[in-house]
Amino acid sequence: MVQVGSTPPPSGELYRADAAQGEPSVSVLHDSPDAQEDAHDVGTEAPERREAEAGAAEQGLRLDKWLVQLAPEFSRNHLQGLIDRGCVQLDGQVATQASRKVRLGQRLLLELVPTEEALAFRAEAMPLDIVFEDEHLLVVHKPAGLVVHPAAGNWSGTLMNGLLAHHAGAATLPRGGIVHRLDKDTSGLMVVGKSLPAVTALVRMIAAREVHREYLALAHGRTPESWTVDAPIGRDPQSRTRMAVVGSGKPARTDVFRLAEGEWQDARELRRTVSALHCVLHSGRTHQIRVHVSHQGHPLVSDPMYGGAQALGLDRQALHAARLSFEHPITGAPLVFSAPLPDDLGTAWERAGLPEPRF
Repeated sequence: MVQVGSTPPPSGELYRADAAQGEPSVSVLHDSPDAQEDAHDVGTEAPERREAEAGAAEQGLRLDKWLVQLAPEFSRNHLQGLIDRGCVQLDGQVATQASRKVRLGQRLLLELVPTEEALAFRAEAMPLDIVFEDEHLLVVHKPAGLVVHPAAGNWSGTLMNGLLAHHAGAATLPRGGIVHRLDKDTSGLMVVGKSLPAVTALVRMIAAREVHREYLALAHGRTPESWTVDAPIGRDPQSRTRMAVVGSGKPARTDVFRLAEGEWQDARELRRTVSALHCVLHSGRTHQIRVHVSHQGHPLVSDPMYGGAQALGLDRQALHAARLSFEHPITGAPLVFSAPLPDDLGTAWERAGLPEPRF
């Protein structure tokens, strides 16, 4: 459902939610210098080659330092990466040690191959479920399994690659206009800027908590009817891939409302309770909802990272960004968007005997 011209929830009410479930929203606009440098290689069909012969000035020099002299427009770290990837030869043999000392008369061949990160900033046509679009922004319904932005292990096939193919202007915008993220296995609504003024305004609105998002989720156990988790979130000291409630973390608050109770049957044929939840964010920390509900003893269904057992046929965490509301960053028109449960989560809802979610 799309409603244009409706009034967003008043800022003081529980329906107010930050727009950054996933990575912190404001910081995502700033690529690293290395990433910007690498991006210059995008579109090169064949890698540039540079050759040289070691003279007296190069004798005894570290290989990576010689490369810096030969390709000063690239960082030493970038050039060391080319050595690791087998893109450097001495006298026709692949050189693999950056610290190797150069001998007089050795012939060097350097291939300036784009890194995987550089290649990530390429357009890839893909179907996008676009809920709303104008010249300044679009709202997309992201499916579970789709990575939002290229990163290690996912350098292609991301939402950003699709955006670069969808409209030419994305190539001129930071991260293709992406201003907030959803986890790979979380489905739901995202807003994306299409013009620099819109991107800038959306980032400011997110920081000011003027972009509101609400989630639907399934959690293990019988939860309270309504509850608030106000607990700081930071990296789990035991595992860098997880987040956790830690005293040194950043402030985070989630309001949770139980919509209904259902059941599922475990491997021992014991009946277990599951709660359908409506979650509202007041901050935007990484994995915030997943961490907060697990911290209260009610991990999301099929979220093994945070203690949730696989159930109801789901092979990803039971979390969906179902409602998104904000004022248009250019026109000021109030916008409200809703996305129904995707098929997998809808089927799980039915298997648990839960009524259609209304919130």
